[in-house]
Amino acid sequence: MSPLAGTRVLVVEDEGAIALLIEEMLEEFGCEVVASVARLAAACEIAGSVQVDLAILDVNLAGERVFPVADILRSRQIPFLFSTGYGASGLPAEYAARPVLHKPFSESELQRKIAVTLKQAREGDPATSPGAH
Repeated sequence: MSPLAGTRVLVVEDEGAIALLIEEMLEEFGCEVVASVARLAAACEIAGSVQVDLAILDVNLAGERVFPVADILRSRQIPFLFSTGYGASGLPAEYAARPVLHKPFSESELQRKIAVTLKQAREGDPATSPGAH
């Protein structure tokens, strides 16, 4: 059984094919995709109430930055990682220490980044804790 089995995940990704690919990979790991959203407004709304263990956030949602969603998740102490084709340089300083999944990525890279994100959250890594700035 996968160490990620049972992990509840929020996917925020505006490219339908990529969202589907991520969801399929997560399901192979035994994760449960609780919600998958493509737009910033919907993602902010869901991020404020959804019960998840982890979120995967595409940095650029149809030209809008995902950071308001990240702020909501951080305030709720929900671990998350960023997914981007632009690299970590596109992140604001307050999120520079967060795990970043560089597109395109493999299933093993996704699994590794999720494991790192959850491990940091469990260990209370100051770079990923809610009060970190």
